[in-house]
Parts: sequence; structure tokens; C-alpha cells
Amino acid sequence: MAVDYAVIVLYLAGMLAMGWWGMRRARSKSEFLVAGRRLGPGMYSGTMAAIVLGGASTIGGVGLGYTHGLSGAWMVVTIGFGLLALSLFFSARIARLKVYTVSEMLDLRYGGRAGVISGVVMWAYTLMLAVTSTIAYATIFDVLFDLPRWVAIVIGGSIVVAYSTLGGMWSITLTDMVQFVVKTIGVLLLLLPIAVVKAGGWAEMKAQLPADYFAPLGIGGQTIFTYVLIYTFGMLIGQDIWQRVFTAKDDKVARWGGTVAGTYCLAYAVAGAVIGTAAKVLYPDLGSPDDAFATIVTDELPVGVRGLVLAAALAAVMSTSSGALIACATVANNDIWSRLKGAVKGGDGGGELTDARDEVKDNRTFILLMGVAVVLIAIALNNVVEALTVAYNLLVGGLLVPILGGLLWKRGTVYGALAAVAVGGLTVVGLMAAFGVLATEPIYYGLLASLAAYLVVSLATPPTDPAVLAAWKERLAGRTPQDAETGAAAAATS
Repeated sequence: MAVDYAVIVLYLAGMLAMGWWGMRRARSKSEFLVAGRRLGPGMYSGTMAAIVLGGASTIGGVGLGYTHGLSGAWMVVTIGFGLLALSLFFSARIARLKVYTVSEMLDLRYGGRAGVISGVVMWAYTLMLAVTSTIAYATIFDVLFDLPRWVAIVIGGSIVVAYSTLGGMWSITLTDMVQFVVKTIGVLLLLLPIAVVKAGGWAEMKAQLPADYFAPLGIGGQTIFTYVLIYTFGMLIGQDIWQRVFTAKDDKVARWGGTVAGTYCLAYAVAGAVIGTAAKVLYPDLGSPDDAFATIVTDELPVGVRGLVLAAALAAVMSTSSGALIACATVANNDIWSRLKGAVKGGDGGGELTDARDEVKDNRTFILLMGVAVVLIAIALNNVVEALTVAYNLLVGGLLVPILGGLLWKRGTVYGALAAVAVGGLTVVGLMAAFGVLATEPIYYGLLASLAAYLVVSLATPPTDPAVLAAWKERLAGRTPQDAETGAAAAATS
């Protein structure tokens, strides 16, 4: 294992080095939070694929393949579908808005007052997403170094917090590109073919396992539908995903770079399910399906290759964790703290001229604070699936309707948006308490309640101010606030 340890240590050291390098580039709020909005198609596709394919997609995807066979791919497939839908239908408009958070988009569309409550919901989602990714470190570090769970979480969490705090989105983008390459080589090019060969080949796998392991819908139609509601729709509205859209240098990069990343997700989904199916042949009696990935890696791969594939698993977890962490900190600082501070001072929190270095310092401080909170919560929690389900239920149940409604229906109002967030969020929380966190009822009825509240309250309240809608259309067209101000000044002097 000495060679494998060396591979892992070099990989982790490289992550910290890239954080240090990114610190030299992140000298403004735009550079720190959205990489200056200048990523080209290659880097954009890689970083987008890296953030959506985390520990749940890698370790969990293999575990679903172990339990359900090829249909275990559906969870990650629905993530890919969501990314494709976001990229093809919404990303260009999102990129042209030139904002930093989803809540800023809601304020632009509805004329303010929706930001704080939506920010709180989005903050809770990104926090829990970061926590679940951090918990996943324990599994991988336990396989590598036989460490206590809390020590593994502290080590892994400290590395992610360090490079994220140092360089912000530039560091995260650079590390994500390395993680994307490592995952591609480790999972798709090495583990997938080796697992199939070790299991005796495709024909032997079909001979050893029940026929439903190879049925496309074997996991069940209701499960697939729930995955669509949670993950496909979740991809459309998550701050962690939108913040990557904001990094694109133009709307074409956002559309086609995201489409490439979504297609890659579909291939990754199939690979994970096939690896899990092969693991079922090799180890039919594992205690937990989530052990399938680590078991097949440690038992079947040669020295060196094993270290690279374990690094791929770390890469998957770290990419999601760092993306969720910077999203959580961005929302906490820009949507919650700045607005509350502005309210106390009698302003909107955004009217003061702030030195660029101070803005970077403030956001860096929030990443550090959120990172410490994430590590502490991860040590206290045990159930990754329940935490992730809570996060996505809150996100989709509370924010899907007002966000998509704002993009697609001009009659939606700020009161309708607030009602949708409140009713949908409370319905989800209440039903999770009544039926259990993993029940399907919370997301079904939460979405319906949110949609009903949005439609009824929007139609019962005055339409959005035409001036607000006009400004919204200007931003959707890609004309920045500076452009609008220049045009207004020209009109006033003519």
C-alpha cells in the first residue's frame, strides 16, 4: 500500500498547491466567487461535471448498481438529465443576468423582498450538501489509513476548506479540473473494464445474476420518478450549480459546455451501475451496498492503480464539497448577512462602495466560518442519505416553483413567490416529520402545495411593476446595469 499512499498524499498536496496558486488570481469579488466570469468551454465542462458527480454519484452509484443492477444508474442519470435541461433551456439566460446568487435573481425578477427567505432556504440546502460530502471523507480515509471517523472528517474537511478559502472559485475550478481528469481515468478507464474482467466478463455476469439486474426499469418506476423530482429539478435551481453557470465567459459556453458535462454524467452513471453489478458477482454478501466501491478497489486493483482510483473517489467527494461550501458561504454573506446588516443600518446592504480587497476578505472569512460549521456538523451526524434527502427536499419543495415561475411566467408576483417558498417549505418539513425523511410524500405534496400557493397568490395580487419587468428583460438580454445606466443618461441628455 506504500505506493497507493504516496499517490493519495501527492494528490492532496496538489490540491493545496492549487489553492495557493488560486489565491494570487482571486483579487476581486468577481474573481473570487465566479472566476471572473471567464471560463472557456473546456474548463467550464470539466468543473461542471466535477461538481455534480460527487460521492453520492460515485460510491452511492456503485452501491445502487450492487443492489439493483443496471437500473441503479437512474439516480445519476437523472442528475445528467437535470444538467442537460439547465444547459439547453436556462443557462444562457442565467449567465446573462451577471448576478452571484439565486436570491439576487429572484430580487431582480420580483422587485426585491424575496431574497432573504429564499436565501435562508438555499443556505440550508448548500450547508447540508456540504455536510454530506464531508461525511463521505470518513469512508474513504477509513479504507486508506484506518483512522477514527472524526479524525478522517477533520483531515478531509481541512484540506477542502483550506484551498477553497485561499483562492475561492479559481482554486476550486483548478482543483475540479484535476479531479475531473482523475475521475475519468480512475473510474471510467481503469475501474470499469477491470471490474468487468474480474467478474468474468459480461456473459458470466448475466449468468450469475437474476435477469432483473439487467432490466432498465428494475429499480421501479416510482423510484425513478422521485429521482426526477429531486435530482433533475434540483439541478435546475441549486446555488452550487448556478454559481458554476455564472463562471462561463458567455452564454454559448454555458449552453454547450454544460451539455457536454450532462452527457458525461450519463456515461458516468452507466459506468457506476456496471461496476456495482460486477461487484455483486464478486462479493454477493457484502454487509452494505455502499461498501462495494471500496471493496472492489482494495481487493481487485493492482498497486498504484488502486491509489489512483481511491484518489478518484476523493476527487468526487471533494469537488462536490468545495462547490457546496463556496455556495453556502456566498449565500450566507451576500443574501443573508449583507441584507441584515443593511437593514440594521437603514439601507439595502449593497449601496456602499467597498474596496475589492475587503469584499474578497469578507467572502474568504465566510468560507472559513462555514467550513468549520460543516466539519462540526459532519462529525455530529451519521446518516448521509437522510441529510442529503432533507437538503434536496427543502430546495425543490421551497424554491423550484418561484424560480422557474419567474423565468417562465411574467404574471408571477413577489407575494406569490414568498407564498410558494413558505408553503412549499413548511409542507415538506411537516410531511418529513409525519412520514419520515425518506418518504416520497414530502416532495410530492410539497411541490403541489408550492405551485398552488404561487398561482393563487400571484393571481390575487397586483402584477409586478412594469418597470421591474422591463429591467428584468434588459438583464435577460445581457445588458448589464452599467449598460442600462449609460442608456438612461444618454436618453436624459438628448
